[in-house]
Amino acid sequence: MKRLEKLPAEETLKFFHKVVDGMCGRAYPRYQDYNTIWNVTDWMEVLEQTVAYFKSTVGKDLSDEQAIEPLSELNSDSQRAAMTCLKGRRHDIRNALLERTNAICSSQLLDFDWQLKLALSSDKLSMLQMPLLNLDLDLTENGDIKLFSIEMNKEELQNLINALEAANKVVQQLK
Repeated sequence: MKRLEKLPAEETLKFFHKVVDGMCGRAYPRYQDYNTIWNVTDWMEVLEQTVAYFKSTVGKDLSDEQAIEPLSELNSDSQRAAMTCLKGRRHDIRNALLERTNAICSSQLLDFDWQLKLALSSDKLSMLQMPLLNLDLDLTENGDIKLFSIEMNKEELQNLINALEAANKVVQQLK
């Protein structure tokens, strides 16, 4: 998170709001807008850590005092920007997390076919050494086939596996 301090103070709050927008299904901030501040490796880490911070803080329903603790290494301007965004967008983040969880849980009750693909489209991506999973799901609901494509990092994949295992236990109990 310390890399966030490279961002000019007046841009920090805007960056946090763009990250939350991405979490809510809109566009994430674009690397092209920040390539003068961070290289691609730093960019990916900043983005991933920021998303993880908001997910963790809202997912665990931390108080403001608890929420600021992980930001202790940041300067006061960055901390203030993060807390301002968190206070203003906590409801949006919670809804996005609930929608994602509901989508994962409800998709378990549908027929689906899956494929696993590993693709590195450039040497810059391969240098990141951050494994990503692209999961393509063909979900059948009421005879309609819906196509979903999800990109997940290790943590998100583990959360998916845990959710699937929990749903499987529920299904087994219903039998």
